[in-house]
Amino acid sequence: MSGPGVQPVELIVLLLLVFVAVFGAFARRFQMPYPIGLVIGGLLLSVVPGIPRVSLDPEVVFFVLLPPLIYAAAWVTSWRDFSYNLVSILSLAFGLVAFTVVGAAAVAYAVFPGFDWRLGAVLGALVAPTDALAATSIARRIGLPRRIVDILEGESLVNDATGLLALEFATAMVVFGETPGIGSAALRLLWLMVGGLAIGLIVGRAVEWLELRMDDPPIEITISILVPYAAYFAADKARASGILAVVAAGLYLSRRSTGFFSSRVRIQLYSVWNALTFVLNGVVFVLIGLQLPNVISGVSGRYGLPRAIAWSVSFAAAVVLLRLIWVFPGARLAYFIRRRVLHQHETVPGWRNLFVVGWTGMRGVVALAAALALPRAVSDGTPFPRRDLIVFVTFGVIVMTLVAQGLTLPALIRTLGLAAARGPDCEELEARQIVLKAALAHLEDARRKDSPEVAGIYDDLAQHYRERLDALEGQVNDERGAPPRKERYDELTRELLQVERDAAVRLRNDARISDEVLRQLEHDVDLREARLTGGVLE
Repeated sequence: MSGPGVQPVELIVLLLLVFVAVFGAFARRFQMPYPIGLVIGGLLLSVVPGIPRVSLDPEVVFFVLLPPLIYAAAWVTSWRDFSYNLVSILSLAFGLVAFTVVGAAAVAYAVFPGFDWRLGAVLGALVAPTDALAATSIARRIGLPRRIVDILEGESLVNDATGLLALEFATAMVVFGETPGIGSAALRLLWLMVGGLAIGLIVGRAVEWLELRMDDPPIEITISILVPYAAYFAADKARASGILAVVAAGLYLSRRSTGFFSSRVRIQLYSVWNALTFVLNGVVFVLIGLQLPNVISGVSGRYGLPRAIAWSVSFAAAVVLLRLIWVFPGARLAYFIRRRVLHQHETVPGWRNLFVVGWTGMRGVVALAAALALPRAVSDGTPFPRRDLIVFVTFGVIVMTLVAQGLTLPALIRTLGLAAARGPDCEELEARQIVLKAALAHLEDARRKDSPEVAGIYDDLAQHYRERLDALEGQVNDERGAPPRKERYDELTRELLQVERDAAVRLRNDARISDEVLRQLEHDVDLREARLTGGVLE
């Protein structure tokens, strides 16, 4: 810090956090997916006089914001569902990206003045990857079929890497005038994938070895935050895919974490990461909206703002249409492979499901950061051709797909009859029943081996587990209902927990205990309440 007082960078950080909190609350109040609310809020703020102009630094996006967000998404992704739907995911992450690059290049060549097929390929590669965060948040809230959500989430984990590879080739063609051969392109793609995945797994295995030798929540939380950066930087230095490295590390450690995280570490870890991902995502989407003055300044004088907006709208419509065109034959090919090669007994989703998949092609901050990271000059020193227009059109595609498609997606899903009321998760209920029955079986086996003097303990524990099992079975069969005794037991337990909280607060208010002691007492009560409600941490 160069001197006393608040510096400009610090002020901007504070303002961004305030904007995230305010617009996040606004989005929740109006039942709007918070990414869309934050983008709209950022756009509105960008035209308010006196608001500091914030430039989006591509290095900050790729090396500070992106790794933990990808890691968090990979952590909550089910490996079982990801691997089962892998062919469909690759159809979108590879086939659709390539189709979008070629189709968008053709559209740009035909629509934008001064564009050749190389500049069109640059623009196509920028807008090819999708950001499924807003789409999946809507899909979960209104009950879109789970397999669609799984495919969208898997696509968003992989397609950034393929899109950035396409951008690398397209940019090289413009800057150096080189057209990569098929062999060199295939080798580069192979190393990008294999190298990225291998490095991510190596980092994950090293972290697992370390975690097995400690049980200290603050240290383990710190390590968990460092993991995505370690994987990303290591892969980037090796010129492999940092994104795939982070995905591999996240999927591996998430699956193995049950063996090295204690319950107290998990509770604290999930709380920290829930807050961290909300803040980082919020900052990302607010920053997108705040870029409006910067991208306008680059095109308003040279092309005229109305003309540039018209170009951007028409190109965004073409990008949406390209995705809709691909998903129908792409799905048929993917499910043909899944049935004939992998022997998965799956049918091709109906046209309504496929149309929704096509409509969820929203673009995000990766596209904008990549556009801003384009070189300003080519190899001979002349300016990168049409760079300002490329950045503006990319920004327009992001805003129009996020806002227009995001706001219309809930109505579209309801209109197509795909929205379903939330009901009990039968898979989770069955798993809970199996776990409780296994515990009861263990109790019976242990009772036979133990002395008769402690039979009362086994009776109490067995009764407790049978009541929990009866409650679960009552949840599956609505005609039976939960046992009245269980309902009253839960009601009284919640009342007692609240009495304990109130008494602890009174002790603190009377200065008989410190705030630190109060936090410890509250934490203990919170844990017992979590166990009472099933112990689910979302």
